[in-house]
Amino acid sequence: MTLRKEILALALPAIATNITTPLLGIADMAITGHIGDAVYMAAIAVGGTVFNVLYWLFNFLRMGTCGLSAQACGRGEDGGDILARSLATAAAIGIALISAGGLLGPTVIDFMDADRATPYALEYFSICIWGAPAVMATYSAMGWLVGMQDTRATMYVAIATNLVNIAVSATLVYGLGRTIDGVASGTLVAQWAGAFLALAIIARRFHPRMPEARVILQTRLLVRFFSINADIFLRTACLVAVTLWFTHSGASAGVDVLAANALLLQLFMLFSFFMDGFAYAAEALSGKYHSNGSADGVKRLERALVRIGLGFAVVFGLLYAGFGKWICSLLTDRPEIVEVATMYLPWAVAMPLCGFMAFVYDGILVGLTRTRIMLVAMALAAAVFFSIWALSKTSLANHGLWLAFDSYLLVRGLAEWLMLRSGAEHRLRG
Repeated sequence: MTLRKEILALALPAIATNITTPLLGIADMAITGHIGDAVYMAAIAVGGTVFNVLYWLFNFLRMGTCGLSAQACGRGEDGGDILARSLATAAAIGIALISAGGLLGPTVIDFMDADRATPYALEYFSICIWGAPAVMATYSAMGWLVGMQDTRATMYVAIATNLVNIAVSATLVYGLGRTIDGVASGTLVAQWAGAFLALAIIARRFHPRMPEARVILQTRLLVRFFSINADIFLRTACLVAVTLWFTHSGASAGVDVLAANALLLQLFMLFSFFMDGFAYAAEALSGKYHSNGSADGVKRLERALVRIGLGFAVVFGLLYAGFGKWICSLLTDRPEIVEVATMYLPWAVAMPLCGFMAFVYDGILVGLTRTRIMLVAMALAAAVFFSIWALSKTSLANHGLWLAFDSYLLVRGLAEWLMLRSGAEHRLRG
């Protein structure tokens, strides 16, 4: 199979997966956008960001599991021990999040300073937190499936999850007259349904050999698992800090600006899930090529994905330039929110070109398990974000916030490219 066919065989189902993935957020935003008050949209924006804060910190379960399982696949192993170790970690994290949710949720939501949206965001959080173990298990399962070169299974899981979410949320809101609690309940049911389906597919299709508990908990293997993922954890902490501060800064400007920023971020999320399809292919293929000792294969993969990413960035930039306002109007019937979003639309138009390299190189570095580069690049990009925001917040207000965000995306991808090219990771670890 040629490289192009290998990429497409993995990327196309992943793209289909990721087209449906934003529906969890877009459907919630669209449903609340038609309830009748902007405060509900703001509450979903705040509540969703809080879960991003909590869950993104543990995204290493997906990324680290994917890199390790891709390399195991390249060696001809079934990866059952990697899956079991990841699921055990997922269960522990999920239970811990539920236990700490009573403190974490109110603390983070109060920090967001969301004014009238605060009580609704708290209600959303108190329901959705019970899905934490399901989300963690899904991270592990999805990462393992991608590493095993099967993105079709992840597509089936994502489609089913989103159909359940839309059906349950719409029934509760439009059929039974619920508001935030109906949207949150739909999300919760969908999260558990997705986790059970992912594990069922793995058991039926792959029959991985599950090791004994003493093997899963073997100190040497656990140390290796967490050492690989420590850089991803810290890198994700930087990502969460940027996202949290972005939402906090928007919230401080008022409910309308917060809601408008949330709408424009949906445009970025749509682009990102397209690009993540190719990033998943990069994770799977770079890990496989690396474990096979094919350095030339990794280089050819890199060149191909950069070209693909640039093409997608141009297409999405033009799409948002021509139809961005119309897309925003589909997500809410509040014209004042659409008008505010239109003021900042040029920054959303620039996002794909600024960010496509970050997706490509994140995928390659995950497969190679060269995670220190990811950490340093993210830390540098976060420093750029906060510096630009601090310098422009008075003079440019929300425009300065968007300038900082686009700059952060650009610096992140360029830094990864430069460090991978220069072999900087050995010096960083030394």
